[in-house]
Amino acid sequence: MTARPLALLVDTYSLFFRAHHALPPMNTQSGEPTSALYGFCAALIKELGSRRPLELAFAIDAPQRTFRHEQLPSYKGTRDATPAPIVAQLGRLRELLAAFGAPVFQVPGVEADDVLATLAARLAGEGGEVLVMSGDRDLFQTAGARVSVLFLGARGQKPKVVSAADVEARFEVPPRLLPTYMALVGDSSDNLPRVPGVGPRTAASWVQKFPSAAEILAAVEQLEPARLREPLLAHRAQVLSNEVLATLRRDVWLGDGPLTAPISAAAIERLKELFALLEFKSLVPRLAAIGP
Repeated sequence: MTARPLALLVDTYSLFFRAHHALPPMNTQSGEPTSALYGFCAALIKELGSRRPLELAFAIDAPQRTFRHEQLPSYKGTRDATPAPIVAQLGRLRELLAAFGAPVFQVPGVEADDVLATLAARLAGEGGEVLVMSGDRDLFQTAGARVSVLFLGARGQKPKVVSAADVEARFEVPPRLLPTYMALVGDSSDNLPRVPGVGPRTAASWVQKFPSAAEILAAVEQLEPARLREPLLAHRAQVLSNEVLATLRRDVWLGDGPLTAPISAAAIERLKELFALLEFKSLVPRLAAIGP
């Protein structure tokens, strides 16, 4: 089997939304908003230019409710509605992704994170090196021997490549056990509640000894500190549910087409035309760095 080249897998909406919040409002002369589009392109072109040779794929959240919403109606219920300027740019975003000429995966019933985890697992299984570009810490569980996460971080911070070793150093559990860890400490971004009193250090110590929610609950009489045993048992159903919700799927059906594609000369020409239309004059010269 021939090893695949380095593949960049893009968490599209994560990058797009962060670009919108990082930049001041931008508009074409005709008044079309473009700040999220510009920031998305600038960040992506920078990574494509600095990490060649590279193949590319995009993942987008489907508009339908996912299996997580069916299991927990309040899942991600604390998130604000999508700002109108972002909604106004979504059509152009589709045009932009088409111009890149790389596969765009959008699968009803699952999140883009599940698609990315599936892509990463398949590509790594075929001998490829994978870099998942996202600002979502949920993707840290994809980190492994051939998979790293290009974490976008907060506004003003430079993207950072996060390895499996980095994840374990930060959370004190390996990437594959992050869902069990999150089942205990909760996740405010996804509106997953925590077990009262259980903090990161306690959760990590439990997960290190008992690497699943079921095993932790079965060993409750061995857990320290003893005062947290009762709260844990009182939230048994929540913990088991959280673990399932936090676990990214790696079995999403992605069709029979290619998983990634390189940037072609035709793609560069399409991007030049679209950039001219969107008045992204400063980005056109940068395309030379990502061409074949």
